[in-house]
Amino acid sequence: MKKRIYICHTYYHVYVSFLKEFALPKEEQGHATMMLSKMSTDFEDLKDRLERVHYFEKVIEFDERRDTEFPELAQYKVPSDNFLRALWNRIIFTRKYAALEAEYVPVNLREYDDIYVFCDSDPIGYYLNQNRIPYHALEDGLNCLSHYDSARYDNKGHFGIKAFFSQKLNLIFIQNGYGKYCIDMEVNDISLIPYPCEKYVEVPRQALAERLTREEKDILLHAFVRDMDSLSEMMRNGEHSDNKILILTDPLCDLDTRRQIFSDIINQYGKGAQVYIKPHPRDVLDYHKYFGEYIIIDPTVPMEMFNFMDVTFEKVYAVLTVIDAITFAKEKIRLGEDFMDRYETPAVHRQNENL
Repeated sequence: MKKRIYICHTYYHVYVSFLKEFALPKEEQGHATMMLSKMSTDFEDLKDRLERVHYFEKVIEFDERRDTEFPELAQYKVPSDNFLRALWNRIIFTRKYAALEAEYVPVNLREYDDIYVFCDSDPIGYYLNQNRIPYHALEDGLNCLSHYDSARYDNKGHFGIKAFFSQKLNLIFIQNGYGKYCIDMEVNDISLIPYPCEKYVEVPRQALAERLTREEKDILLHAFVRDMDSLSEMMRNGEHSDNKILILTDPLCDLDTRRQIFSDIINQYGKGAQVYIKPHPRDVLDYHKYFGEYIIIDPTVPMEMFNFMDVTFEKVYAVLTVIDAITFAKEKIRLGEDFMDRYETPAVHRQNENL
């Protein structure tokens, strides 16, 4: 039996890991390790819930560290107009960063036959490549590369040379399929990506979700919803409304601007509706304080869970979140980059247009 491990940085990553496991032959399921990076998401008690559903063989927390937590690396990140000097500093940075990260990796990754890494732009990508450990990368969010190709955006200027140093020589590291030890990278829809990479492999998420059995859907709900009774009651609170709308937040801009963004959305689209707000897991704005008159859903519940519940919204609104996977709404509206132009300089959120 092949040993597998999923290295996840968000609730969505964990959800996709379940989808991939459920798609395997029955005899191969339930033997993988789940590793939760605590670097960018507070998973709260998700580890306990995952252990209670007894689906993954092991659930491990990973105290992944950003480069800013190692002061000795700062000297290698000082900008330089000299391309060769900047490249040399980056080579040293890559090696030292991977070495410093090593003590925080809680398992021997060489023991696994298949390593699945969401968001290999994070420190784990440096660690795997510098230690010559092959892995499979996965798209950070649904169709995210169609809006933000972080590999090219982070490496603007001489991208071809930089990609060669990463993909062929392993002297520096570039994420999203350009690491030498990245075997392949799963994406939802290659046709949407302006600059496809030879390592991209198309694995549509919707197809994985559509094959779920009722038993598998219940496993997901038990894993991701910590209080089903409370969530069901929230849904019933608006059951007599003919116009229920759901607003999905994003951790956009500064907190004051973010508050204004979602206030404007409610004022423009929420009149006469029963408004539900589902904050993003990394959104720290206090929605109970500022929007307490509306129904606030637990931020840790992935929006995909509503696909498996008996609930229907008239409309779902999001700003930059990709909502293609939603099936519980009659209409899905992604306000997008034009909407965000009102609140911040377009260069911040129009990354692909600025390559």
